Amino acid sequence: MASPRTVTIVALSVALGLFFVFMGTIKLTPRLSKDAYNEMKRAYKSYVRALPILKKMGVSSILLRKSIGALEVACGIVMTLVPGRPKDVANFFLLLLVLAVLFFHQLVGDPLKRYAHALVFGILLTCRLLIARQPEEQPPEKRILLVNGDDQPLAHEAAPEKGKVKVS
Repeated sequence: MASPRTVTIVALSVALGLFFVFMGTIKLTPRLSKDAYNEMKRAYKSYVRALPILKKMGVSSILLRKSIGALEVACGIVMTLVPGRPKDVANFFLLLLVLAVLFFHQLVGDPLKRYAHALVFGILLTCRLLIARQPEEQPPEKRILLVNGDDQPLAHEAAPEKGKVKVS
């Protein structure tokens, strides 16, 4: 049976992956929700207006929205379907993306209710990354059986800690 740690990582990976695929798709096309797509267009126009350096670099609101949307879809697919280390990389990129989006919301002065979802998903991404990066607990090692049948502890169990004397 899978460990609770593994179940947690898989559940968070799939849920977060699907969320970011959905949100990225909304930024890229009006097929899922025309109202949400139009709202995204309006929001990204205000982000570019509030950060003139983007305009100087030649980044339009359309390019910014589509770049972020494509990155969300790609990382969401990786989080949902690809096993192993790439999930952690996608998780990290999505976390950076969420931080950038939070910065944009603060920059334009949006109220908390407009970016509360970004805070929640940023926390979930952080939790998933922390859980995934922790080492797996190893099962207790078996004791070595001597030839005469006596149970003998392993060397690291029998040796006293440094600076301590083992008293029997």
